[in-house]
Amino acid sequence: MNKLIVSLFKLFFITLVFTVLNSCVKDPDSPGYEYVDDMFRSQAIEAYLDYGLVGDKTNDSLKNTISARIPSKGTIPFSRNKKISEINMPFYYGASEEERIRAGEEVSLPVNYYINSSIQEKNIAEGKRLYGLFCAHCHGEKGNGDGKTITIGGYPAAPPAYNTLKDRKPGSVFHTITHGKNAMGPHASQLNKDERWKVAMYVRTMQFDGDINLEELISENLEDNK
Repeated sequence: MNKLIVSLFKLFFITLVFTVLNSCVKDPDSPGYEYVDDMFRSQAIEAYLDYGLVGDKTNDSLKNTISARIPSKGTIPFSRNKKISEINMPFYYGASEEERIRAGEEVSLPVNYYINSSIQEKNIAEGKRLYGLFCAHCHGEKGNGDGKTITIGGYPAAPPAYNTLKDRKPGSVFHTITHGKNAMGPHASQLNKDERWKVAMYVRTMQFDGDINLEELISENLEDNK
């Protein structure tokens, strides 16, 4: 009887050691052996998860499949700010030159971007920062069409200086940023609508040598609200 108990104890001990050793794995992201996979691994598609490799299992057919779906065309980003939500509404203008001219005549810079001097200065400052990141390499720091891409890179199509384009109103500039023009590609994927308006504000100051031409903006919005 004692021998049987000893044998059972040895068997239990060996089994315990074997289980513990097999539970030790090199992959820190894996819990080891899983009794019920569905309890640990979601079977639903989750955003930003690489389904090519789940645990120690590779699924080649999923490696080139995105899990985060592209939003439907016309989707408006959520914002608690009603003004920003209105700005994010679809921009119903095509990419042609005629549509750019029409946008310049019909689309005004929203009033809340310059409703007081503090907000106006803040938005222009942010527009200047964004301009430095996305525009200055071609258009130049002061908007003279002498960015490093032109002066050092030798790109042949130098953009015109902004102070020679005083007729390009904010709506026209917004359209150009959105759809691009000539050698300039569209920047709608890099800058959201709020950011595009701020860049357009800063561009307006370069068109008028530091002045945003506030009287014109006010008269445009008065016309729109008649």
